[in-house]
Amino acid sequence: MEIEKLKYPIGKFDCPSNITIEIQQAWISILEHFPNRLNNLVSTLSENQLKTPYRPEGWTVRQTIHHVYDSHHNAYTRFKWALTEAIPTIKAYDEKAWAETTDAKNAPIELSLTAIIALHAKWVYLIKGLSQEQLLKEFHHPARNRNYTLAETVGSYAWHSNHHYAHIENLLNREGWK
Repeated sequence: MEIEKLKYPIGKFDCPSNITIEIQQAWISILEHFPNRLNNLVSTLSENQLKTPYRPEGWTVRQTIHHVYDSHHNAYTRFKWALTEAIPTIKAYDEKAWAETTDAKNAPIELSLTAIIALHAKWVYLIKGLSQEQLLKEFHHPARNRNYTLAETVGSYAWHSNHHYAHIENLLNREGWK
């Protein structure tokens, strides 16, 4: 299988120029249901399966699950900054280095699965309470040298959820574990 398809099984995020309320609601639904979908996908995996990379030279299933929590936790914090400050410059982080920390490599996945459930519940509650004007608030990403609206960030994290879900699901299907 081609490496690009293994890296981006659902393609790269392509944000529509016109984010309608229907698109926004679909993205929110993905964020709302993702924790249970992920838990159902990985809860019965063995230690050996959790140690398996989802692609050659990729993260293990365990690292991927912990990465999702780390990434989404950072995104939630970016939302709060954008809502409380005028176009804040967010703190970028080295996700590859974070995936090499001892918790990402060794901690039980239940720690991140439980945290993702709570985080997404709070994050979705926040997003559902935002006005269209608030969804247009922005933060500045210094590593990419551009501003992002909260509306497009909802979409990118809905994509991010499905992106990593597909990494794990495709591995399970290829290995006959599903």
